[in-house]
This record gives sequence, C-alpha cells and structure tokens, in this order.
Amino acid sequence: MPYIISEPNRNQHEVRELSKINYDYDYPDDLDLRPGSDLHERIKNEVYARAEESHLVVSNRFDSWNSIDQVLTSYIDLDEEEKTVQEKDQRKPTSIIYPYSYAIMDTLLAYVMKVFLSSPIFRYVGSSPEDTVGAILLEKLIQKQVLKTKVSLNLQTFFRDCFAYGIGYAAPDWDVRYGTKRIMRTGGRLSTLGRLIGRIPETEEEQGILFEGNSLNNINPYLALPDPGVSSSNIQSGDFFGWIEETSLISILEEEQSNQDYFNAKYLKHIINGKTAISEDNSDREINTTRDGELSESVKDHRDVIHMYMKIIPSDWGLGDSEYPEKWLFSVGSDAVVLRAKPLNLNHNLFPVAAGSPDFDGYSPLPIGRMETLYGLQHTANWLVNSHITNVRKAINDMFVVDPQMVNMNDLKSPEPGKLIRLRRAAWGRGVRDAVMQLGVSDVTRQNLGDLSIMINAMNHVAGVDESMMGSLRTGGPERLTANEFQGTRSGAVSRLERMAQTIGVQALQDIGYMFASHAQQLMSEETYVDITGRWEETLRKEYGISDSDSDKMKVSPQDIDIDYDIDVKDGSLPGNNFSQSWVDLFQIIGQSESLQQEFDSVQIFQHIARNLGAQNVEDFKRKKNQGQGQPAQPRFMPDEQIREQAAAGNIVPRGET
Repeated sequence: MPYIISEPNRNQHEVRELSKINYDYDYPDDLDLRPGSDLHERIKNEVYARAEESHLVVSNRFDSWNSIDQVLTSYIDLDEEEKTVQEKDQRKPTSIIYPYSYAIMDTLLAYVMKVFLSSPIFRYVGSSPEDTVGAILLEKLIQKQVLKTKVSLNLQTFFRDCFAYGIGYAAPDWDVRYGTKRIMRTGGRLSTLGRLIGRIPETEEEQGILFEGNSLNNINPYLALPDPGVSSSNIQSGDFFGWIEETSLISILEEEQSNQDYFNAKYLKHIINGKTAISEDNSDREINTTRDGELSESVKDHRDVIHMYMKIIPSDWGLGDSEYPEKWLFSVGSDAVVLRAKPLNLNHNLFPVAAGSPDFDGYSPLPIGRMETLYGLQHTANWLVNSHITNVRKAINDMFVVDPQMVNMNDLKSPEPGKLIRLRRAAWGRGVRDAVMQLGVSDVTRQNLGDLSIMINAMNHVAGVDESMMGSLRTGGPERLTANEFQGTRSGAVSRLERMAQTIGVQALQDIGYMFASHAQQLMSEETYVDITGRWEETLRKEYGISDSDSDKMKVSPQDIDIDYDIDVKDGSLPGNNFSQSWVDLFQIIGQSESLQQEFDSVQIFQHIARNLGAQNVEDFKRKKNQGQGQPAQPRFMPDEQIREQAAAGNIVPRGET
C-alpha cells in the first residue's frame, strides 16, 4: 500500500543543528546514515509515516482500554461530596469498583498458566526417525533457556493483555550476556580439603559469553504499531510491525556500546524533547504514579525509540542491490535520529513478533477483548453496590423532628452515649412524647444486592467461568449440589476455556516455539549443558551410553540440534481434566485378568492415569535400572532372621555403605 510521507513533528531548527555535528561513526556497508543525509531522512520519514498511520487506528481503542484498566485496578475517583465524607470520617465507605472482573481475569490467567506453563513449555518432535534424539535435546535446551530468562513471567503479561485488551504481543529475542569468566589454569575443581587449608588454585580472567539463549519481550498494546491492513491473527502478512520503546539516553548509549547494530546514539544528547510526537502510554494502570512533568530536570533524559520491522525493496531505498522484498529492522530515536538499520536475515524469515487474540473475528486488527465484553455488566454491578452504600450511609444517620421550645438542643446534639436530654422549663410536666419524633427510614436499595447476584451470574456466563473454577461452590436453594451437576457445569465451563486456550496456543505459542528453536539453531555459538532427568531420560541414557551412576547433565553442541522438527502445541486442555474414575476401574479389571494383561500394558495405563490426575513427573518415581542389564532393579523381600544371617555373612550391607 502507498504511504504518505510526513515530516515528524520536530523542531526543524533542532534537526538542522544535528547535521552540523559529526561523531565520525562507521556505518554498516559504508552507508551514509549521518543525521541530515538523504538516506537518513528517507528512513526516518518512512518509519514515522507507518507509525503515524498505525497509531491513528490503535488510538481509537484507548478510551475503551482505559475503562478496562480502571476496572481491573479497582480504583475509582471520588466526587466532591464523597471527598468531604472521607475528610470528616475516613471510616465511612465511599464508591468502589466491585472487583468481579478482576476475579474473572485471575481465573482466566490461572487456567492458561496451568495449561501452558507446565514443564516443558515448548515441546518438539523430530520430523523423521533420525531427528528424534535431536528434538529431545532441542526441547531440553529451550527449556533451560526459558527458565534462565524467566519467560513464564513474560507469558503471564502476554496472557493478561490478551484478555484485557483483546490483543497481546510478545517479541522473541536472542539474548547474549557478556562478562568476565574466571578459569582455573590447572583445570578441574578445588577440593573440599583444598578450600579448608586455604590452597587457592591459580586462575585467570577472560571476557566471554556468560549466557546466550532465547528470551521474550512484551510489547505494550498502547505502544504497539501493527499494520492496520491485516487481522490480529495474521500479522506476518502485514508490510510492517512496530512499537514505541520508552527508554532513556543512558540506556540507548549502553545498548550502542554492547550492540554493534546501533549507531548515532550520541546525537540524541542534543535533542531537548526526547518524546515522540506520535503517542504516549495513556493507560490508567498507573493512576497514582509520578507524572513526567513532576520529575526533576536532572532525571528527565527520557527518549522514545520507534522500532519498526518492515518489508522493503533495498534497491529502491539505496540500501542494497536486491530488487525483491526483504525484511529489515529500523529504529528511530526521538523522531529525529536513525539508530539502527539492518536486514533481519533470520532463518525463519518472519517478523520476530507473536500476537494472541483469543476472541478474534478473523478480520479486525484490534478485536474486542474478553474483559471489554463484561464492561457493561461490571458498570451496572458497580452502580448497584455504590447506590446501596450511599443509601446506607445516609440511613445510619439518625434523623429527628424536634420542637425546639420543648427540648434543650445542646443536650440533643451531644454525641456522647448515655446522655441526658433535658426539657425546657415551659415543657415541664407535659410529657416527652411530642417533644422529639424520629423519621422512619426505609432502605430502597435493599434489593440491589439480590440484583448484584444476577449481574454476577451473567458475567460468569459471558466469561465462560463458574464458581467452582474460582474456588467456591454454588450457593442458594435447599437442595445439595450433586456430583453430576458439579461435573457437568465444570465440564461445560472448561470446554469454553479450552477453546480459548487452544486459540492462543495456535496463534502465539506455536510461533514463539518455532522462533525459539530457529534462533537456537542459527545463533547458538557455544556448547552448553542440559539436564537429562525427567521425560526422555531413558532414551537419552540409552542413546549416549550414560549409566545411572553418571551425571544427570550432558553437553549439547549446535550440531546436535541441527535437525528438522515440528512443534507439539499443547491442546488447551487442563492437566487432570481428562481424568475419569472409569480409568481406575478399568485398571483394576486389567490387574485381575491375566488375558487382559497380555493384551494391554498396565504400566502405560497407570502412567496415563497419573498424568491425567495432574502428576507431571511420573518418570521420577520409576525404579532405576541395573547398570548394563537394562531392567529395573527389583526389590527382594526376606524375613528378619534371614536378613540378619545374610548381614553376618557379609552378603548385604545397609544402604549407603560400600
């Protein structure tokens, strides 16, 4: 599609001044990327045009997203009347957000985290028999990297964005951490005795890679810049994808120091206003935080960077000779300085971004989110609760009609308990019945709490959850909750959540897993150790001749994972949800029938039952095999007298002794 090139809203005098400065950078491929050059300005304006076009579409959703943010933070601004009430007595209740949307969000997150974050998060299968062992090692390697870079936390943020805003973005990246490594010249490890006597081996230090592996970065939906011409489930078909990074001058300079792809960062020191003219994060998630305008001048070095993946024809841009589209990455700081311009050159040939939209319609770039569909019901629930609070707050204040000629008003106004109210002299002897009369109080909002239950049930139906999934059972009614009713209701709710989780798995987890594996195959430069325990342990020990007495670690090289693989995407079902008591009954029947035992593998059936009951580490309970025999060590049972005789003869020894 054509793009209308527009100049960034930047002080042109400031831009012209940058062209007079020369920091003598060495640019890639001898390109002229100095600020002010024709190529520099072309890249800057092209990136800005796409970012501006995308922001015009994304910003239309900000008001709705802010309403969701306010609901999920359970914070509400007080009006002047309620502020006065709080100033007089902080113990009195004021308007609140009834946090039922938050409870639903928590339930949805708990479900998808249980489904997807069980180890291993990403599972791989060899495309052919000779790729089987390599796929196992690849799975072990990716899981180690996932734990090291805490990918599960990024996935939780990603899932939350999917439910709150209808769209979530996550960017797979290859993380390389450099530092000083200390190496012993003599090799090996220092023994315990050596440490005790103070003998320290000779060591030397060298700079090297401390860690390399996959990581995952979240992209704030408020700051995302997707191609508005494609649907949320098909972002790889778009011409571009970008996002705004809110960072600082110090961070950009550090990035330039450690990353050779960056340049021109020093020019940002001459930019007065480092914020982009396109947008700011207008989220209500951080309502009470310090605003940028309140920060001191000494810390106001904020710089916004627009990162943009784009499909371009290099020959048209003066960036190469190719006349066919290529994927490039550009970064522009403060709408004024190009900081990065490089071809992606990734083997998977995808934008390294994954998008999830569980309630997508197949067409919209920004579909409606699950929490957004609940907003009307949540708003009504808030009104029912708050109107009841307001009415009760008024009702608990005693209201009287008083004849001031008969009653001492100072005595009546006294707040002290057990007070004595005196009549005036003119009313002595006339009785007290007609002196003071309390007005009748009726709570017209009493039914509100009953109506609130109707709203809650409606929210449960829309969201696809029920009380059992939130940790509570159905209440109300004289009859007991039957087992069939519980299982049927829960099964119906879980099936809807399975559909939602399966959608996220196909949309995003499959792409992330594929990119992680591709990055490891292409970018891994050093050997590393992985843990072989757990599933596939028996296969790996047999393949590499590792006995049970050997280490539980093995070395993996880049060549070991150079295989063809498929992604085994989790189906969205909750571990243990497929369990049925019928399996236990069948297992008992097989155990009592010799003919059935010959036809069916009772061990595999037991493992199936255990996994569906939620056990993720069934392999940990298997007996270790006798070394060299390939068979599990079988326990032997002997009477106590025989044990004593064998011990006296030296044939058996207590466990742990040799």
